[in-house]
Amino acid sequence: MGIRPWRPRRQRSPERAATEPRGWAARTFRSLAVPNYRTFFAGHAVSVIGTWMQRVAQDWLVLELSDSAVAVGVATALQALPTLLFGLWGGVLVDRWDRRRTIMATQAVSAALAAVLAVLTLTGLVQLWMVFALALGLGLVTVLDSPARQAFVTEMVGPEDYVNAQSLNSTIHNLGRLVGPAIAGLLIAWVGSGAAFAVNAVSFVAVLVSLWRIDVHGLTRAAPLPPKRGQALEGLRYVWQRPDLRACMLLVAVVALFGQNFRVVLPLFARDVLGGGAEVYGWLTSALGAGAVIGALGSAARERVTAWSVLLWTGAFALVIALLAGAPGLVAALGLLVGLGIANISFNTLARTVLQVGTDASMQGRVIALHSTVFLGSTPIGGPLMGWICEQWGPRTGLLISGIAAAAVAAALMPTLRRLRHRDDPVPEARAAEPSAEAAP
Repeated sequence: MGIRPWRPRRQRSPERAATEPRGWAARTFRSLAVPNYRTFFAGHAVSVIGTWMQRVAQDWLVLELSDSAVAVGVATALQALPTLLFGLWGGVLVDRWDRRRTIMATQAVSAALAAVLAVLTLTGLVQLWMVFALALGLGLVTVLDSPARQAFVTEMVGPEDYVNAQSLNSTIHNLGRLVGPAIAGLLIAWVGSGAAFAVNAVSFVAVLVSLWRIDVHGLTRAAPLPPKRGQALEGLRYVWQRPDLRACMLLVAVVALFGQNFRVVLPLFARDVLGGGAEVYGWLTSALGAGAVIGALGSAARERVTAWSVLLWTGAFALVIALLAGAPGLVAALGLLVGLGIANISFNTLARTVLQVGTDASMQGRVIALHSTVFLGSTPIGGPLMGWICEQWGPRTGLLISGIAAAAVAAALMPTLRRLRHRDDPVPEARAAEPSAEAAP
């Protein structure tokens, strides 16, 4: 079916390594030399702008319909709840099924859900429970879509480019965060949230076309996972038995639970602290996205990644978000949000890459799904919790608690990761050169 069989990857010879371009641009964009990845990258770059437009519009619509921070948290939580409940089993299916076809199906359903929300909003029929129901529907799609998209990268590029390809994905994701919210803020102010939902529905055409155009003969897959009982638990045991993967997963869990509820905190920060409206919320989200683009490009140029580097970025995240809690005005908040975007995306990209590069190909879907479970699945708890904290004591307090939690988990895991850092047996980046699926020529 166009899938090349697994064969051990030949490591790059010293002579080849010496002749490869080593400039910053060459290192940063090297995965774009792979035709399939370049095709997927282009389609995804268009779609992600619409996705961020919908996120901002949905948050603001819920706030308008309810005037409640808890309701914003509930909507975000409903979108993440299916991942918390079913994420591990979604990873099992991703390891069993054709990832390209899976993504095509999930993207088509996401487009349909966006179109329904657009029609309801534009016709004035939308009610809060409808937004909740559609958010839950999108969350069910994410159970398969998120691990499938991340694992699909390993079929398009070789292990030596996993860090780079994941970082470039993060770059376009955050370019979308930079552009999408700014456009959404203007559209909401001029014509309402419905237009943003409609644009998102149309934007899925780009990623569907790119997936259709991919050369399946150039993809590399491990043998599909045969059905067997207990495969979800195998993924849990695999991560728990690896100190580096376990530490990264714990960092992700705490930072996601307390620190990354931006969709709950920032609308309130824009309205209650800065005295602005949807356009100010769009600016704040765009500033976060601008920093994330810078951070993602910096990560893309990296050729080594360790669990220790993830720990350092956790500390940076804690510091900047604590400073944001005391921001005196809009200009300072925008500057700190750029810094927060750099720290946040560097942390997320490096943690995801450590988990992916250090994982056997047959386990990637399950390990990535476990990452999605703790990253997205924490939202049903963290979103309403942070909404309640912000309603009781204000968004500044919510941001300060986020920083304290991130600093605490980093301090707790520092001794373990320091020992791993000084071990002779390899850290995750060394495993990138171990035998794996051969890349397409």
